[in-house]
Amino acid sequence: MKNIGFLLTGTAVAIALASSCLYVVDQRQFGVIYALGEIKDVVTEPGLHFKMPPPFQNVRYLDKRLLNLDSLEGDVMQTAEKQRVVVDWYVRWRIVNPSQYIRQVGATENIGSTQLNRVVRGVVQEQINKHTVKDLLSAKREAVMQDVQKIVANSVGGAKPWGIEIVDVRITRIDYVEAITDSVYRRMEAERKRVANELRSTGGADGEKIRADAERQRDITIANAYKDAQIIKGEGDAQAAALYASTFGKDPQFAKFYKSLETYKATFAKKSDVMVIDTSSEFFKVMRGNASTDASAGPAGAKSRK
Repeated sequence: MKNIGFLLTGTAVAIALASSCLYVVDQRQFGVIYALGEIKDVVTEPGLHFKMPPPFQNVRYLDKRLLNLDSLEGDVMQTAEKQRVVVDWYVRWRIVNPSQYIRQVGATENIGSTQLNRVVRGVVQEQINKHTVKDLLSAKREAVMQDVQKIVANSVGGAKPWGIEIVDVRITRIDYVEAITDSVYRRMEAERKRVANELRSTGGADGEKIRADAERQRDITIANAYKDAQIIKGEGDAQAAALYASTFGKDPQFAKFYKSLETYKATFAKKSDVMVIDTSSEFFKVMRGNASTDASAGPAGAKSRK
């Protein structure tokens, strides 16, 4: 039993010792080997590797991927014409020499981000002070960003290089501070209102002109149509009068009878009319049959009464 316990203990110690001597480097990382606090080696190849057990050797890892650094808050800076603007920017960078990075910057990526933030902010401030807002918002903005990237790269790669590469520097936003922005917006709003009122007044004047011209053309059209209608009506009345005169001249008794019927028609136009009349009056002569009798009476009629 004692031999079995000793064997199990020895096996556990061996496994622990072997695990402390082996380490895995991810393809996205650098493996930095420390020997008694000093950098012994930098492993760049991914896979399983061997080292001496602690405390003789330890391993730490650094990210070899492209890292992003964004400005935490909008930095307020002054332009060449003393205008206060809010500037946002970002930097893309990577660690290319872990040994230099650890000696000059620190053992983690966060330390490098903090120090790089300070350097980039100073360079951006310096370049903003040299240019106007118009330059920063025009095609010159690209040149400004290239100058910032060049200066930052020289700063981190000078006499004591940081062991990093500055891939890109970009200014993402340049805007006036809130007080100036409100003033600019009010001016823009007032200008837009002025233009809108001018367009409305011009449109109203044009609308009145169009409406007046349309009404004039309508009046002219109605007057011409009325004139033509009156001419046609007059010609029709003349033809009708000539026709009536020709017809009635041949038979006066029929003309009298026709006029009486027209009078009755005009008088009794509505069924709801109530009239109190004297049927013995001259007005109802035709209805009593006198007119028709007179019209049809002749020599034959006189002989029949005899």
